[in-house]
Amino acid sequence: MNLRHIEIFHAVYVNGSVSAAARALNISQPSVSKTLRHAETMLGFELFRRTNGRLVPTEDAHALFGDVADIQERVRALREAGRNLRAGAGATLRISALPSLALGALPVAVSRFLKTHPDVRFDLQTVHHDDLLRKLYERETDIAIAAEVPRGAPLGQIWLGEGELVVLYRDEDMPDAPPRVELTQLAGHPFITLAASGPIGQLFSTELERLALDLNEVVSARTFYIAAALVRAGVGLTVVDSFTAEAWMSPGLAMRSLKPPLAFDLHAIHLLDRPPSALASEFLAVLGDVIEAP
Repeated sequence: MNLRHIEIFHAVYVNGSVSAAARALNISQPSVSKTLRHAETMLGFELFRRTNGRLVPTEDAHALFGDVADIQERVRALREAGRNLRAGAGATLRISALPSLALGALPVAVSRFLKTHPDVRFDLQTVHHDDLLRKLYERETDIAIAAEVPRGAPLGQIWLGEGELVVLYRDEDMPDAPPRVELTQLAGHPFITLAASGPIGQLFSTELERLALDLNEVVSARTFYIAAALVRAGVGLTVVDSFTAEAWMSPGLAMRSLKPPLAFDLHAIHLLDRPPSALASEFLAVLGDVIEAP
């Protein structure tokens, strides 16, 4: 018996007639009768006999019903689990992100997503580039949001959007800053460098080398949010990603894009054998919209 046979047999047994079974399953009576006859042919014995205008289960049918009812319950539970997964009920999304995204874009995306998926739970962590592979391999996280995909590893990636490097400074330190700032205009200002801060920091260092530009580096910070805190404390100005700058923006601080711009891509990274679920993919679409928002 296949699942369709089991479903029809269960419906007729429980409802007592072909017509009642058809109504319960929302299908036609001929379809129920045809499937029931096919099931009996496959089994090699009758499941029901017509007595006084009613279908009466045979002893063989009684013997089968216990197992059939158990299978029907499992199928019902499977369908319910599928509906729950689609709706996100009881699901937990484990996502790690660069600290810069965890400060702003990620919380905004989570807030938007929970408005339409209130039963979803999130397990959120920050991740630095050097720790990304370990978190994925050791199953600490299912998806990592990063600017660069490690090479040579069995990873899948989904492009989410683009970020850029910006100058973050106090208004009083550059009161006449143009809409876009050339790196050469930072010379002479106390500068907080991010040379050791992963691929995005390397992007900035490469541009300095191309320009053969030496800045007045007074502090070296290993994370963007430390650099932003130093700017707010009046230590100097810095170049960070736009997400960090936006998250730290407060009265007295300002940000400017670079001229020429320095942009980078953001990806959702996962193990090849553990692609995102439908629910996770839906959340990543929301996160991508937040990242790409003007």
